[in-house]
Amino acid sequence: MGQNKDNEQMAALGALIDHGVIDEVLGAVKSGKEATVYCCTATLAEGQIPGDLQTMAEGHRLASGETLVAAKVYRSTQVRQFSNAASYNEGRLRERQRRETRAMENKSRFGKRASFSKWVADEYETLQVLHTAGVAVPRPIAQSESIIVMEYIGGDDRPALVLNNAHLDQEEARRVFELLMLNIERALAADRIHGDLSPFNVLYHEGDVRMIDFPQAVDPRFNSQALPLLERDIANICRHFARYGIEADQYQLAHRLWARFLRSDL
Repeated sequence: MGQNKDNEQMAALGALIDHGVIDEVLGAVKSGKEATVYCCTATLAEGQIPGDLQTMAEGHRLASGETLVAAKVYRSTQVRQFSNAASYNEGRLRERQRRETRAMENKSRFGKRASFSKWVADEYETLQVLHTAGVAVPRPIAQSESIIVMEYIGGDDRPALVLNNAHLDQEEARRVFELLMLNIERALAADRIHGDLSPFNVLYHEGDVRMIDFPQAVDPRFNSQALPLLERDIANICRHFARYGIEADQYQLAHRLWARFLRSDL
């Protein structure tokens, strides 16, 4: 099964190479149950990306010349832990066509494929929305049915650290904590809540942070579980920074932020 998954991912990456979206796959950066992130090279000139791939918003195109990009390749055969969770799905079905919705509910072959591609598309759309709003996320570049190509975070010799593995001094920890709180606020102002935020899906590189992994992100305008998800995101971040002696009232932070959101005061 593992070999089949690897073959499936390599075939999907090969299709991007054939279309000229990426040039070469250098190696895997991070591998999980749902997806593997690969470091790739790309030369993305104006008009080079084919029309069947959704590209980043105008004004955010990479300059001509080869650069490093990250390709997040989902496993279509993997049962997603979020795909059947009511707390994440609420508000999504309103955007789907009746036939797709019925197929997804019946878990037909077509439904599973439609559900899978919709989760990928949702994450790509979220990255577009958040990047445009100035939230600290990787810049989105292109999307296919099973792959999101985005900005590579890290140096030429190694990828960015996951925040959980970064060792910060007290002053830097305070700065990074406040930076993350600011970006949670900016995301909420852009009508998005991560929904699964933790120090394992925040990247830290040269004093900067990027929040990653948004397939389960929710729109708080249409999801009745938005506040509990926001509370959990903030609690996870507060719990991590407590190890540095940073004391924060997670309940107060979440509810003050939520109150401002309800007043359109973000």
